[in-house]
Amino acid sequence: MKLKFYITIFLSLLTLAISAQEATLKAKVSKNKLGVNQRLRVEFSINKQGGDDFTPPKFTNFKVVGGPSQSVSQSWINGKASFSQSYTYFIQPKRKGELIIENASIKIGGKTIKSDPIKIIVVDAVEIPKDPNDPNYVAQQNIHLVAEISNSKPYVGEGVYLEYRLYVSENVNVYDTGVTEAPQYNGFWSQNIELNSFPVKMGKYNGENYRYIVLQKALLIPTRTGNLTIDPMKMDIVIGVPTGRADFFGNAITRNIKKEFASAKKIIKPKDLPLEGKPENFNGAVGNFDFDVALSKTQLKANESSQIKITVSGKGNLKLFELPEVTTPVELEKYQPERKENVRINSGGISGSVSDLYTVVPQYKGKYKIPNVSFSYFNPKEKKYHTVNTEDLFVDVLEGKELKPTVDNSNSVKKQAVVSTGNNFRYIATKSEFNPIKKDNFFKSNLFYILLLLPLIAIPIGIIIDKKNKERNNDIIGNKLRKAERLAKKYLSEAKKQLGKKEAFYEALERALHNYLKAKLGIETTDISKERITEILENKKVDSAIVTQFIDVLKSSDFARYTPITDTEMEAEFERAKQVIIQLDKQL
Repeated sequence: MKLKFYITIFLSLLTLAISAQEATLKAKVSKNKLGVNQRLRVEFSINKQGGDDFTPPKFTNFKVVGGPSQSVSQSWINGKASFSQSYTYFIQPKRKGELIIENASIKIGGKTIKSDPIKIIVVDAVEIPKDPNDPNYVAQQNIHLVAEISNSKPYVGEGVYLEYRLYVSENVNVYDTGVTEAPQYNGFWSQNIELNSFPVKMGKYNGENYRYIVLQKALLIPTRTGNLTIDPMKMDIVIGVPTGRADFFGNAITRNIKKEFASAKKIIKPKDLPLEGKPENFNGAVGNFDFDVALSKTQLKANESSQIKITVSGKGNLKLFELPEVTTPVELEKYQPERKENVRINSGGISGSVSDLYTVVPQYKGKYKIPNVSFSYFNPKEKKYHTVNTEDLFVDVLEGKELKPTVDNSNSVKKQAVVSTGNNFRYIATKSEFNPIKKDNFFKSNLFYILLLLPLIAIPIGIIIDKKNKERNNDIIGNKLRKAERLAKKYLSEAKKQLGKKEAFYEALERALHNYLKAKLGIETTDISKERITEILENKKVDSAIVTQFIDVLKSSDFARYTPITDTEMEAEFERAKQVIIQLDKQL
C-alpha cells in the first residue's frame, strides 16, 4: 500500500516537473548534404507532454519513403525530469540544389509551437553500394581524416599552422589509431607542436555535426615560392560499425574493422616578399620584433672585458635569420659571439628572443665609440618593412697604456746625447796575455757514440715506415673506407651531439643526410622528393640496396618524430646512418 503511494507521488512530481518546462519543437536531420539518390532521416521532437495535432511539413521537393514512426521517453536523473516525444520520417530529394524542409507544428495547451526550417544541399548522384550496411562503406561515410591549413597563401618566411583532425560521426566508435605514413614538408622549415591531451570537440564537416580530435599540429614556414605540396597523412583505424542487426534485447550489433584512411593532398602557394621598400640590410626576418643593443660595462680598465648583447625578441621566424653584426674600433678586441636562444614553439607560433653576446677587451686607455646597429624585418600583417636603429654606445677606458699617435718624420734627423755607462768605451789594449785553452776530447764523448749509432737505428726505422706507407697507399679500398668514415663522422657530428633529444636528433640526422648529398652531387636535395633522390642515385650507378637503405633512414627520421623512441634506438639509427654514408661514399 505504501509502495503504491510512493509511486503515485513520484509520478505526480515527474509530471509537475515536466509540465513546468517551456515547450520546444526541434527538428534534426541525419545530414545536411547528400546526393540526389540518397535518403535522409528527419526527426521532430517535443520536450513536453500533452502535445497533440502534430502537423508535419509539406516536404516540398522531397518524397516520403518511410514513417512517420513515434517514440516516447521520460526520465528522472539527479532530481531533474526530462521528457521527449519524437516523430521520424525518411525522405529522398526529388532534385538537386538548395532545398528547404519547412517547419512542423504541434499544439500544446492551446498554443501552437513550430520548429525551425532546415536547409539541405543536394548534389549529383553518388555511388551507393549494393549493401548500405557494408561496414567498409559505413566507415567511409562516418570517418574523415582532414588536414586544416590556417593560410594557403602566406609570404615566404611567414608561419602557417597545419592541423590534422579526425572527424567521427555518432554512428560509429573508434577503438584504436596508428599513423602508417607521416606527411612530408618539402620546401618548409617545420616544427611539430606538442599536444598534451586530445580532447574530443564538436564541429561540422561538410555541413554535418561530428565529433573530432586534433591528432597532430605543426608550424610550417615556407622557405621558397611556388606550389608546395603537403603529402597526405595515412593511418590505420579500428572502428566499431553497426551491422544493421539487433540482438535479442534490441541492442544494435556492431562489428570491428580495421581500415586505412588518408588526408587529402594540400597545396600551399607562398608569395615572395615585396621589393618595394625593402631595406638593404634585410636578412629574412618575418614577423613582429623588437631590437636592442646593450653594453654590460661602460667604464673599465685595459684588459678588462665587457659584453655587447644584441637581442631580437618578438614573434616570427626567429630561428631562420642571422642577427646583424656589431662593429667596434680596432682598439677594442672583439671575440666571436655566443648565440643564446630562448624560443618557444606552441599553438601561438614561434615567440621569444635570440641574442648574440660579444666579448670586447680594450687595449689602451681612452674613450671609444661603438657605432649604432640597425635591424630590418617584414611584418606580414601590415605588409610592410620596418627598420629599427639603436643609439651609439661609448666605452670609457680609465686605466691602461696610452695610445701614442704615430708621427712620420722621415726627412729629419733627431740628435741624441751619447751616455757612457759601464765599460761601453775602453782604451785600446797594448799588452797581450796568452793562456792555454782547455779542450775536451769529442771522439771519446757520449755524444760522439750517439751520433755514430743514430744512422744505424734511423735507417731501418725509416725503411719500415716507408714500407708501411706504401702498403697503406696501395690499399685503395682501405683508404676509401677510412676517408668515408671521416666524412661520415664530419656530417653526423651535430646529430651525435643531440643524442637523447628526439626532435633535435632526428632533425640533425635528416639535415646531415641532405648536406652529404648536396656536397657530393651539387644539388639541393631538401627541395626534392625521395623518389627523385632515388632516381639521381640510381643514375650515378649506386647499388639499389644501398639506395634503399639511404631512403629508409630518411623515412625513419620522419616517422620517428611522431612515435616514442628510446636512446638505444636513436644510437642504433645513428650507426645505421653512418654505415649508409660510408657505403654510399665508396660507390660515389
